[in-house]
Amino acid sequence: MRALSGFIAGLLFGAGLLLAGMANPAKVLAFLDIAGQWDPSLALVMIGAIAAAWLPMRWARGHSTALLGGPMQLPDRRDVDRRLVGGSLVFGIGWGLAGMCPGPALVLLPAGYWQAWLFVASMLGGMVVFQWLHKGGGTV
Repeated sequence: MRALSGFIAGLLFGAGLLLAGMANPAKVLAFLDIAGQWDPSLALVMIGAIAAAWLPMRWARGHSTALLGGPMQLPDRRDVDRRLVGGSLVFGIGWGLAGMCPGPALVLLPAGYWQAWLFVASMLGGMVVFQWLHKGGGTV
């Protein structure tokens, strides 16, 4: 049941990204171009996503198990530290350069966009580097 609900949630997420235009790098770059021909429509998508997540997140904070019986896994830290700021900057720079973030990039893979393949390969490479640094190969 968990695998099926995860699959359905992934399909809904991917369909939502496509419908909202978040899998269109040109639309994302137009949203990020606040000094040029700014397209604010993705801001409305983000506001809608935050509003839709607000009630379930409030519910989740008061429970220790998820609806399907697994452990509730919410972040226990709320402080802003160097790693959070650095990760946010790297994410934002990547989003601005590529016009896509991880979810839309995965949605675009089956369509054969070479840019999505390059983005996902770079993202996976970044994860490997992070793991190497985190496990003692360097400092994070």
